Amino acid sequence: MKTRITLLYILVFVLFSIQTIAQTEVQKKDSLLYSKVIDKLNHKKEMPAGQLLTEVAKTFLETPYVAHTLENGKEENLIINLREFDCTTFAENCLAITKNIKSGETSFSDFKETIEKIRYRDGERDGYCSRLHYFSEWVNNNQQKGFVEIQNDTPYFPFDGKVNFMSEHPNSYEVLKENPELVKIIAQQEKQILEQKLFFLPRSEIEKNEPLLKDGDIVGLATSIPGLDIVHVGIVVTKDYRKHLLHASLSEMKVVISDNTLHDFLQQKKHYTGILVVSPKF
Repeated sequence: MKTRITLLYILVFVLFSIQTIAQTEVQKKDSLLYSKVIDKLNHKKEMPAGQLLTEVAKTFLETPYVAHTLENGKEENLIINLREFDCTTFAENCLAITKNIKSGETSFSDFKETIEKIRYRDGERDGYCSRLHYFSEWVNNNQQKGFVEIQNDTPYFPFDGKVNFMSEHPNSYEVLKENPELVKIIAQQEKQILEQKLFFLPRSEIEKNEPLLKDGDIVGLATSIPGLDIVHVGIVVTKDYRKHLLHASLSEMKVVISDNTLHDFLQQKKHYTGILVVSPKF
């Protein structure tokens, strides 16, 4: 009996050690990728924030797309991953790196701290429900924290995206499926989001207002799908004198600049209704 217990302890220790070593190696890779971007762009810290964010984003072209990179359980560990992105984490990481370059606080620890502030409600990570799951709340909360702003020179229209998809479809989210007690918390947060005022640019208005969009603007593609506000996130970039979308693409499974203009991109799917637009504020 004692021998079995001893072997069990040894096995647990070995597995824990292997996991720790693997996590350390992954963090080293992320740290190295981060350092390469900082070394390449740190001398451009005086560049306008939007232009700098675009330069940061372009360094990640061809990086693989991987969905659900933040889904790691109820306790919500801080995930740092510059090796692969979904559309939201791509925008978040580019915004965080831009902020760090502009502020001169460019250590990897500074970067992790910035990501945490951007990703979580009021900058406080406290379990799964503290993450800003809906882009409309992400916009409002990051305005309050001073990371982004809405430009007043664009003729925005009231946005009435009704959010309840997570609470109505908990089985679509592994953490909610395994922890049904969290669904009530999410539902309450959704009600609070509905009380927020937001504005967007309908897709019928994008082409004529395209000159007002700036490189480095972060855009969320609004949708008519019931219960959702945004279904995709990207960054505005100029290509051949037109505005395109620089984004982590599900269809191409990597970070790309769209072949179509932003206006044409939104015509591809009937449920795209327009864009929510914010600019980096540093």
